[in-house]
Amino acid sequence: MAKALLHLGRPRPGSLAPWLSTTAAGAALPLAFAPWSWWWLAPFCVAVLFHNAWTASPGRAFALGYLFGLGLFGVGVSWIHVSMTQYGGGGPVTSFIATGGLIALLALFPALALCLARRLRPQADAWALWASLPAAWLALEWLRTWLFTGFPWLLLGYSQADAPLAAALAPVTGVLGLSAVVTLLAAALVWCAAGRGWRRWAVTAVAVAALGAATHVGLARDWTRPAGPPLEVVLVQGNFDQAEKWRPENRSKTLARYAALSAPFWQADLIVWPETALPQLYEILPTGYLARLAKRMNEADTALILGAPTRRDARIFNSAIAVGTDTAYHKRHLVPFGEYVPLRGLFGNLLDVLSVPEFDFTPGTEITLLPVAGYRAAIAICYEIIFPREIAKLAAGSNFLVNMSNDAWFGDTIGPWQHLQIARMRAMEAQRYVLRATNTGVTAVIDDRGRVSVQAPQFEAVSTTSRLVPRTGLTPYMRWRDALLIIVTVLLFGLVIRRSVGSAA
Repeated sequence: MAKALLHLGRPRPGSLAPWLSTTAAGAALPLAFAPWSWWWLAPFCVAVLFHNAWTASPGRAFALGYLFGLGLFGVGVSWIHVSMTQYGGGGPVTSFIATGGLIALLALFPALALCLARRLRPQADAWALWASLPAAWLALEWLRTWLFTGFPWLLLGYSQADAPLAAALAPVTGVLGLSAVVTLLAAALVWCAAGRGWRRWAVTAVAVAALGAATHVGLARDWTRPAGPPLEVVLVQGNFDQAEKWRPENRSKTLARYAALSAPFWQADLIVWPETALPQLYEILPTGYLARLAKRMNEADTALILGAPTRRDARIFNSAIAVGTDTAYHKRHLVPFGEYVPLRGLFGNLLDVLSVPEFDFTPGTEITLLPVAGYRAAIAICYEIIFPREIAKLAAGSNFLVNMSNDAWFGDTIGPWQHLQIARMRAMEAQRYVLRATNTGVTAVIDDRGRVSVQAPQFEAVSTTSRLVPRTGLTPYMRWRDALLIIVTVLLFGLVIRRSVGSAA
């Protein structure tokens, strides 16, 4: 199979095969991610790219990488247009320009990775394939986790959430370590297909099996431990369409629905409502509403965490509030153009493609853990869950994670399923349970090995009950985060550069 795929991209004078096969491989790669989760497909797609770029000039490698990126992100994040077309009020033209611009920008990362790899090691040898290409890819994925506030969506490692060794590697290397595995397997496929006979295939198969077994034996362990008895938890999914959610005439209906969905479950230890479940400022909720909730909580000794905007000194925050306490977490990593408009003072509403309110949200500045039944819950609101280093830092002082989100923005697309897959990776990295409470789905309880134990149906108003085990202790990734992988990548770059300089001399 690998040899047949790579044969499609075999360069011939004037042939379009390398360009077409590279674009097709990029467009097929999203099938390795949720909701399909064909994790085994990822190395084959990347192998096509590496095969075509291995012998290319830096300029040609850049073009191949860009086509691959257009295929990957053009299919993988095309769902973003839904938020603009259906809910942003920008119309199809604005949506096309904004979504196309984001895809074009993201495609630069694989393009720059391949260009960098070929400049560092122009020779088409083992060093270029096994060191330069994987190291450059990892460097650009890491860059994507923080550059321009970061958008680490569709990192290769996320495609491996269901792979056999994911739960063993993720707590040690994080998602980027799994990305490294995919790139090395891709390099192995190219290396084997480039050889003659069966020897390379046999040696590589034995090496992969041995390394896989060693990884499982050495790393598949409990880095964390239970902190106490299980908690009964309830996740409430209100299911309000985004177009209706913020209308003033629907506020009473919203408050009543969340109270009604919670009413049968006040005996639970914790009830969680989604991000901005209450679509108005927390400080001006109807008189008596919070008092009634607090009374039920006190009678049943239940904790309630809900999402709502809050106001402090004319600043508006996207917050998670532990009702009945003075504790709230204010979202720190806001979505550009979704929760605030960069440089609004300069551009006004010109860049307001998602109809951000005039006031904009203000980012929080503190890590606040919310108290729950004697334990501490770390909160990640919406896409904060996609930042591995930030979540590792949050999780270190917590016993479990709560991811409150409102994926109604993206309708019935693959976006919410990719979001769930990312949350599963965070659970594996921290070996902590993740409670994912959303407005329309996908609402789920994820255990400390990244497995979905309970999942609510999408687009239904429903309450989902489950149990979680609070955990304590630190995984290697929580201690070191990406430091180890960065050191290895820098060392690989150094070896490649030294080898290239030596060859030139």
